Amino acid sequence: MELRLDGKTALVTGASKGIGFAIAKAMAESGAKVMLSSRKQDQLEKAAAEIDGEVAVFAANAGEPDQAEACVDATLERFRTLDILVNNAATNPYFGRAIDIDLSRYDKTFQVNVRGVFVWTQLAYKKWMQEHGGSVINIASVGGMHYGSLIGIYDTTKAAVIYLTRHLAAELAPNIRVNAIAPGLVKTDFARALYESGEEAVAAMMPMKRLGIPEDVAPAAVFLASDAASWLTGDVLVVDGGMLVRP
Repeated sequence: MELRLDGKTALVTGASKGIGFAIAKAMAESGAKVMLSSRKQDQLEKAAAEIDGEVAVFAANAGEPDQAEACVDATLERFRTLDILVNNAATNPYFGRAIDIDLSRYDKTFQVNVRGVFVWTQLAYKKWMQEHGGSVINIASVGGMHYGSLIGIYDTTKAAVIYLTRHLAAELAPNIRVNAIAPGLVKTDFARALYESGEEAVAAMMPMKRLGIPEDVAPAAVFLASDAASWLTGDVLVVDGGMLVRP
């Protein structure tokens, strides 16, 4: 089945590399007009040059509401619609026991990963989707569904994203669908600390015997944004190579 997004506009945060870039690229190739956003203009321009399709870029820190609003406004000014919002941007400034984190890094993690998801969704809702409908896709993590890693605060924020996804799905239905994707361990710069000390050993513990790549996640986002998922809301689509079912 070919999934198409023709006539739709998507805004993807954290889109200059990794999973966000793969999603933006896949959506553009599926016919959507795509606004790519992340913090650094030069990286955005490089990413956009690698995508075939109608795309634009807008630099914004996902944790800053005024920058988020400017990006949403720029998307509507450029493309006139905002049908799909992908909340992909996230941060993880701390690696270690949760109990030892300092409050500044704790606050930053929640500011971007939880409050940021809410702020961007609220803006998209108020400025377009409330009247016209739409689809919101939040990038969570399997870390929000199990316990005990050395990124426990990050995982806590992803558990919050899963809850927020389901709550907003109930609150905003039927005109706005809100779903999430929970990736497992994907080979990105963002996740490097989790696998760089022994990729083969980590992959061997997974049923699929390999780490994920961003292109494993992107088709799930295209599906959730498409009309093929028109009866799906409040769902968390796990894309993890079997991490959650390993013995």
